[in-house]
Amino acid sequence: EILAEQYNVAADVWSATSYNELYRDALHAERWNMLNPAKKAKKPYLTEVLEKEEGPFIAVSDYMKTMSDRISRWVPGGLFSLGTDGFGRSETREALRRFFEIDGECIAVAVLYQLAQQGKVEKSVVAKAIKELGVDVEKLNPMIS
Repeated sequence: EILAEQYNVAADVWSATSYNELYRDALHAERWNMLNPAKKAKKPYLTEVLEKEEGPFIAVSDYMKTMSDRISRWVPGGLFSLGTDGFGRSETREALRRFFEIDGECIAVAVLYQLAQQGKVEKSVVAKAIKELGVDVEKLNPMIS
């Protein structure tokens, strides 16, 4: 909603019920392709469902970033992961998500940042969003704080 209403950016939300299963499926396809070079290559399910979609692709999880990072190479154009790396000191899920920068505001900033990296929006749009959405750029990285 933040992206659409404040920055005129359309976004689709996808759900991954198991990063582990997506990873296993991709490894299975990769192994099969390696051992069957003369046959038509298999595509991992993840690649198949995302290949016609336009990125950027942002993975957001209440788990560590490494969970989604493992599947990045099979996402067309790669994956930008947000997660809860570190030790949280939050009493509510809302506070936890803000602490680890995986709340709606930080997700919006991540999307705009990736769009800027792709040259689709100006970096000034990202800077403006950071200010408007109240993201604290001076806060310690939650991974080490």
